[in-house]
Amino acid sequence: MVNRTLDALAIAPHPDDVEMCCGGTLAKLVSLGHKVGILDLTRGELASNGTPEGRAEESAQAAQVLGLTSRQNLGLADGFIANALSADRIDRGIDGPVAQLVSIIRSCTPTIIFGPSAASRHPDHVATARLVERAVFFAGVKNYPCAVRSEPFRPKRVLRYMMRAGLRPDFVVDISSFHEDKQRAISCYGSQVKRDSLQVPTLANAPLSHSALEARDAVFGGLIGVSYAEGFTLDGTVHIEDPISHFLTAQPAVLFQSEEERR
Repeated sequence: MVNRTLDALAIAPHPDDVEMCCGGTLAKLVSLGHKVGILDLTRGELASNGTPEGRAEESAQAAQVLGLTSRQNLGLADGFIANALSADRIDRGIDGPVAQLVSIIRSCTPTIIFGPSAASRHPDHVATARLVERAVFFAGVKNYPCAVRSEPFRPKRVLRYMMRAGLRPDFVVDISSFHEDKQRAISCYGSQVKRDSLQVPTLANAPLSHSALEARDAVFGGLIGVSYAEGFTLDGTVHIEDPISHFLTAQPAVLFQSEEERR
């Protein structure tokens, strides 16, 4: 159970998903003084390479690289998140995945939740997007039953990180100064991203797989004139009370200056 107050909670279907998709943003938030946690829903036990035990060690190492306040694993069955979510008797029970996640959200009261986009090739990613949507809503419903009795709470916003589907971001976060941290966190998952003669070939360890994600960060960075950025989509419409004040304090895009020139 995540029982520490957090500013941001990133929810991942499997260990390594968050690192690949928004690890730079999480590292940046930590550097800004925010308390950030990750909740992995499964242990990744269906992965073609590695073991759940080894994956747990790798995720702990990545958590240290990112400077997380907490990292927990919900222990749902890898490959079957949709099955658990669609079974009414499980979904409604206090031990079901929605209720478990409601308890966690109410316990750590995150201002922001990062969840996967529903546009994904992996069924667990699609199911996790739905699970996050349901849990965030019911966390704010007073009489929704869950194992931990707590006050209703609803995060300010759900930010959807992109998987491998090509989407147009609603906004991007400059991670140029945290690009290396992201790469180091991903590299912690040697069982998944390194390919040798003993490993089963997969998308994650394909020779160009990692560079493709890095290239996307570079493309998103190019949209705002920086080296690297991560893109997100939003659930719902953003309310801006005073557009002048909002954009007056926002960091302007200065096209293609170096880090030193921007300081």
